[in-house]
Amino acid sequence: MSDPVPPVIVWLRRDMRLADNPSLAWAAATGRPVIPVAILDPQTDGMGAAPRWRWGLSMGAMAEALSGLGSRLILRRGPSLDVLRALVAETGATAVVWGRLYDPASVARDTDVKAALKAQGVEARSLAAHLLMEPWDVTTKTSGFYRVYTPYWNAVRDRAMAAPDPAPRALRPPAVWPVSDSLADWRLDDRMRRGAAVVRPHLAVGEGAALDRLHGFIDRGIAGYDARRDLPGVQGTSRLSENLATGEISPRTAWAAGMAARDRGAAGAETFLKELVWREFAYHLMHHTPHITDRNWKPDWDAFPWATDPAHPHAVAWMRGRTGIRFVDAGMRELYVTGTMHNRARMIVASYLTKHLLTHWRIGADWFADCLVDWDPASNVMGWQWAAGSGPDAAPYFRVFNPVSQREKFDPDRAYVDRWIAEGRRAPGADALAYFDAIPRSWGLSPSDPYPAPVVDAESGRKRALDAYAARGDAA
Repeated sequence: MSDPVPPVIVWLRRDMRLADNPSLAWAAATGRPVIPVAILDPQTDGMGAAPRWRWGLSMGAMAEALSGLGSRLILRRGPSLDVLRALVAETGATAVVWGRLYDPASVARDTDVKAALKAQGVEARSLAAHLLMEPWDVTTKTSGFYRVYTPYWNAVRDRAMAAPDPAPRALRPPAVWPVSDSLADWRLDDRMRRGAAVVRPHLAVGEGAALDRLHGFIDRGIAGYDARRDLPGVQGTSRLSENLATGEISPRTAWAAGMAARDRGAAGAETFLKELVWREFAYHLMHHTPHITDRNWKPDWDAFPWATDPAHPHAVAWMRGRTGIRFVDAGMRELYVTGTMHNRARMIVASYLTKHLLTHWRIGADWFADCLVDWDPASNVMGWQWAAGSGPDAAPYFRVFNPVSQREKFDPDRAYVDRWIAEGRRAPGADALAYFDAIPRSWGLSPSDPYPAPVVDAESGRKRALDAYAARGDAA
């Protein structure tokens, strides 16, 4: 039955929050009934196991938050356009609004949805919600786009950013709510198998938890951020990546908090702001060069002799955290237990796979896309291509990280590797043992197994990588 006052449908995707949510704010400002909707379409259902599950947790938290405003989150499954058309017909809605996404698949889907809805007389709006700046709004002096981060940062560091908006105080409900699927029936945890129970205690799910995490970092962590952020054995980062990925907190909220800390003289505040802008830069590149998501950003790397078989024993050892290189293995095990990985460790595991093991970055990027609860389509591929040398990277020869010396520099007391590696230790800790609870039983691994010898040691791997680079240069 249609509502006597035409409702507005708010299509929620990666903006699972009440505050600073432009779509909810726009819908609330109309004074009309608001119907928040989340859709499990083929693209969303096709996400990796961890981000798909994490999105489901975020939806559960958003449903509770909406309930506090006297509203609901309607869940529907199917192609997005089909679902939205059905809801328009059921409710009499005359407008659909959503927060903009920027990866090529989302752009293609959303463009088709907007055109089709407008063609049938439905107002269709997409609003900026996921970034500080639209990727096309930052241009060089010649109206081009930036290919290097530092000039990009210099161009935006003093740009005025809009202040985050407060949450709506109420959302007008429709006269009759449309039928909703049950979140439990979607079984978004099924691909996680037993890993879900291991990872879940390490997450901060929902807008309230995200804000607590931000405020705790600003109060207690940002002053030491410069010195501590590269030390994986201590808690020196904000850990906001999972909340930004799901949209449980807006980048404007994080930016405003960082700017306030900078104004107060907090030593690490500008570095924190740079990290937020690094995320923006990833989207800037993805918008202007969308091939970065699945092909070498620099086409002259297409002939580089990377191994491309994910079942190769070297790739399998890397995936399982059994390379025999402790810093690499610790990073991979942190991933399975927590769903995330410290950024320094991400650089080391990516460098080791693409350089010491000469394995294609797409294998690593795909593995991360399946395992990371903070998976982000732009940051993931840019990070991998940066590490591999095929992306926006001016010095690939100098970025063959030595994972042994990196461990000595950034984990000198072995707090990180000892936390995550159990083999060979008399009394391994709970986190090291949790790895064996998280991984598939089919791997057949036990904490009593001997720790493996390196599949490729640090020095010979570096030489092999440099030889491959030199050969590539000769061929070019």
